[in-house]
Amino acid sequence: MNKSFPIFTVGAIVVAVLIYFFYNSKESQGGVIEDEISSPITSSSSVGLIDDKRIIEAEGEPENWIAHGRTYEEQRFSPLTKINKESVSDLGLAWYKDMGTNRALEATPIVVDGIMFFTSTWSRVYAVEAKTGKTLWSFDPEVPGEWARKACCDIVNRGVAVYQGKVFFASLDGRLFSLNAETGEKIWEVDTITDRTRAYTITGAPRVAKGKVYIGNGGAEYGVRGYVTAYDTETGEQVWRFFTVPGDPSLGFEDPAMEMAAKTWKGTNWWEFGGGGTVWNSIVYDPDFNNIYLGVGNGSPWTREIRSPGGGDNLFLASIVAVDADTGKYKWHYQTTPEDNWDYTAVQDMALADMEVDGEKKKVLLQAPKNGFFYVIDRSNGKVLRAHPFAAVTWATHVDLETGRPVENPEVDYSENGSFVLPGPLGAHNWQAMSVDLDAGLVYIPAQENAFFYAIDENYKKTGIYKRNPGRWNMGIEMSSLAQNVLSNLESMPEPGGFLKAFDPLTGETKWSVPIPHYWNGGVLGTAGGLVFQGDALGIFSAYDKETGERLWEFNTYTSMLAPPISFEIDGEQYVSILTGSGGGDLFGGEPLPPIEIQASLTYNNFGRLLVFKLGGQKELPIPDVRDKTIPEQVLADASNDQIRNGESNYNQYCAVCHGFVVKSAGGLPDLRKMTTDTHDLFNKIVLEGILGSNGMAGFADVLSEDDVDNIHHYVRARAHEDREVSLGNMEAPQFTWYGVED
Repeated sequence: MNKSFPIFTVGAIVVAVLIYFFYNSKESQGGVIEDEISSPITSSSSVGLIDDKRIIEAEGEPENWIAHGRTYEEQRFSPLTKINKESVSDLGLAWYKDMGTNRALEATPIVVDGIMFFTSTWSRVYAVEAKTGKTLWSFDPEVPGEWARKACCDIVNRGVAVYQGKVFFASLDGRLFSLNAETGEKIWEVDTITDRTRAYTITGAPRVAKGKVYIGNGGAEYGVRGYVTAYDTETGEQVWRFFTVPGDPSLGFEDPAMEMAAKTWKGTNWWEFGGGGTVWNSIVYDPDFNNIYLGVGNGSPWTREIRSPGGGDNLFLASIVAVDADTGKYKWHYQTTPEDNWDYTAVQDMALADMEVDGEKKKVLLQAPKNGFFYVIDRSNGKVLRAHPFAAVTWATHVDLETGRPVENPEVDYSENGSFVLPGPLGAHNWQAMSVDLDAGLVYIPAQENAFFYAIDENYKKTGIYKRNPGRWNMGIEMSSLAQNVLSNLESMPEPGGFLKAFDPLTGETKWSVPIPHYWNGGVLGTAGGLVFQGDALGIFSAYDKETGERLWEFNTYTSMLAPPISFEIDGEQYVSILTGSGGGDLFGGEPLPPIEIQASLTYNNFGRLLVFKLGGQKELPIPDVRDKTIPEQVLADASNDQIRNGESNYNQYCAVCHGFVVKSAGGLPDLRKMTTDTHDLFNKIVLEGILGSNGMAGFADVLSEDDVDNIHHYVRARAHEDREVSLGNMEAPQFTWYGVED
């Protein structure tokens, strides 16, 4: 691979999103204060009559997909067998639904008795006939467009929960809703956010059990304090709330767990940063122990030196925490990455299973978090039983099973000098679903290897002072000179790539591995038909032989995929379904470079669709128009080196997380190199005044001056000019070194 400028494929980090030009957002329904409930209405729906018993006994109705991971165990393995290794060659498209969005779609649909419930961008909810695709109802929570500026990552939503004739979901701006499953009529809504001065968001799917709906939140990079709340499914009243990191000790502690956790944080004002620890994805109910398992995220800021000077494990960051499902009381925890320094969240999928470990039957929890080690944990007490690497790992040498702690590798310590580290902040595995095949003793993991160049914020190194900026990400990582740091260390940069792996969690052996050129691929579904389904970044939806990893079937969707497939059955016919559309946490990475030229987003724009397949399906998917990659000729202003460097620094801090590193968009958000003359003329009004705020592009006048925005504009034009020259053959490769008017 040409290493002249491949940072787009390895510098990808979990990122915020400023969406504009697409999918106009409506005004908020607003007016709800913390935990105030709008007047409930009585639900008499005959649709979606799911209860705990049905989910616990879900193996008895394999035709449905009635919970987020199909069952409470969340193994995401379908018992259906009509689509199998012998018949899959006859698999075809039964129907599709255009979702009217070019953003990432990440939801797991719920299918109950022939009706499919799922979410799209901006937290919109749909109910459709699963056999035909006919829309029964839809609901728009009317998220304010300006909220996109607060969102990490993307304006996505991962789905709903169906329970007791109701559909539960959360909106990007932090509200939790109960809808009538038959009509889509709102029953109640509640504001889940404790502090509206902080940039909280919700993108995860709620879970339901014991008459309660459980929901977490996101926003660690902006400086929030994480927590999970349980609400009564009938009334929306709060039942309990568990904070994942401690607040200001002078105000007291909510419970003994927070008092214990506070002893692992150091410094005089760590709580002012918020702490982080958001539970933005995985929440699992365990009926065997009446536990709720919380997958806890990264710290705020990322760097421990700034976040907690003096050390400390910083509980419960990057941890799995078990709490009582009825009371929220702490039971046990296991911290996958003590003193997290790399954004190694533990919010990735957790699955429950009964497995024989060392000759003894154990009830275990399985997780492949970002840090690259696959954990097998005893659910009765939180003791780690296995911790094998499932992808390339350089930050630690191994996990000591006696202590349960990883042994860090001093060779990639970036406290003094920057270093490439594997995994990067996107992780060795992110939220994209894995599948657990107990009969085979394997898990099927969408693994990835993409390093990141970690270095501590230069201004902090010079001054010893770090101040939280509410208007942008607060990582403590050096971003302003990231391109220069990468270019000067290219020889030590690992090659990026993605893999679909069949992995044995007990032995640590990989049975088979399918390489995929790009690292940012979709979730996985294993089936009793001997197949493993996955959609990838190339736009190909595939079925693999679960014994060998051989590709047995493929379908070109023309759009990259992140969402996990599901399978269900109606009237004796088995179906497989997936949502298309990529973006999410990899927006920062921008447009991928050679040799990934066949990647869907390089050829076509993002087309969000719901696709449903069956044996003998004959529906054809329209081939989209080829994406125009022409960069207009630029009118360069007389800008000095210092102005362009300042513009680069501010672009990296405020713009790159959405519009792509070195101004190369991945195709979903506007590519600023391709702005028209009219957009150039409106640049300051868009960025400062927020004239496109209702569409998602909020103004930045609170954090940027007019000179700052002028300099960002100079930098964008310089990058556009450079890439245009490369495309015309007038330059071999971008130099990423700016020479304007002499300083």
